[in-house]
Amino acid sequence: MKPATTWILITNGARARVLGHKTIGTKLYEVEGMEFSDDVLSISQIMADKAGRAFISMSPARSAMQPKTDPVAKREADFIRLIAYILDEKYRNNCFDRLVIFASKRAMGDLRKMLSEDVKGAIIAEISKDLTNVPDKEIEKHLKNVMLI
Repeated sequence: MKPATTWILITNGARARVLGHKTIGTKLYEVEGMEFSDDVLSISQIMADKAGRAFISMSPARSAMQPKTDPVAKREADFIRLIAYILDEKYRNNCFDRLVIFASKRAMGDLRKMLSEDVKGAIIAEISKDLTNVPDKEIEKHLKNVMLI
C-alpha cells in the first residue's frame, strides 16, 4: 500500500504555494509548479479611472457612483477560484490524497465556496491563518497540531 500524499496549501488571496508530505519522519517539500502569485494592488490602482457621475433626481447636482462590489475582494476571489480549479484537477489526477489548508480568513471563506466536493472530502484540516510569509521550516511547527510529520 502506497503512503498517502498530503498537500499543504498556504494562501492569502494574492499568493499561494503548496508543500507536500509523504510519510512520518520526512521533510516537507515544495510541490513543483504549485506556487502562484497575483500582483497586490490597492483599490486606487484597480480603479484607476475616475468613478462615474450620476445626477441626483430633481437637482442639478452630481455625485460619484460607488462600485457595487469591492474590487480588491473580487480580484482575490478570482485568484482563489483559479487555485480551487487547479486543486480539483490535481486531485482528479491522483497527485494528492489529503489536504491541509492554511489561509487568511477571506481566502478561506472563498475556498470553502469554490472547492469541489471531492477536494473538500480530502481536507483533513483548515486553519484560518496567513502563513504565506513564513519559511517552510516554520510551517512544520504549525502542522504538529494537525498531523504527524
